Amino acid sequence: MRNGSADNDGMTLTVWIDDWQMQCCGADFAPGDLVSWTLLEVDPEDYADIVGGERADEIDFREEHHGQEEGHAPTSVEVVSIVEVHCPYEVLPGTADKASYPVPGSTVLVPVEKADGWAEARKGVRFAGYLVTVRRTAEAP
Repeated sequence: MRNGSADNDGMTLTVWIDDWQMQCCGADFAPGDLVSWTLLEVDPEDYADIVGGERADEIDFREEHHGQEEGHAPTSVEVVSIVEVHCPYEVLPGTADKASYPVPGSTVLVPVEKADGWAEARKGVRFAGYLVTVRRTAEAP
């Protein structure tokens, strides 16, 4: 638990959930829900272009629906808050690569009351995923 922070009710963690993971086979969730997720540690640098360096440093884990990683059992957590992450994407200038990448420093964060893998379209940006604040719990969902 690298970046978890204390709040009034104990330790909270920040979890990244990719849009495509939710769209493929994720179950809707909302603040107050108890969920069981496979949480894998992350390298904050992997998220810096999407959410900015400061927010990336807050991410403790990513949630993984596919390819259960050996030795990573699901963890029961309570959802505290959900933020949609939107950002513009563009082809890197001066490269032959036609893949689009997030534009650093241009993230739009939108607090929401439910996550279902889909987000309202916003001009000039694409939905990338969720930053979810959770609290560990002993209860099974």
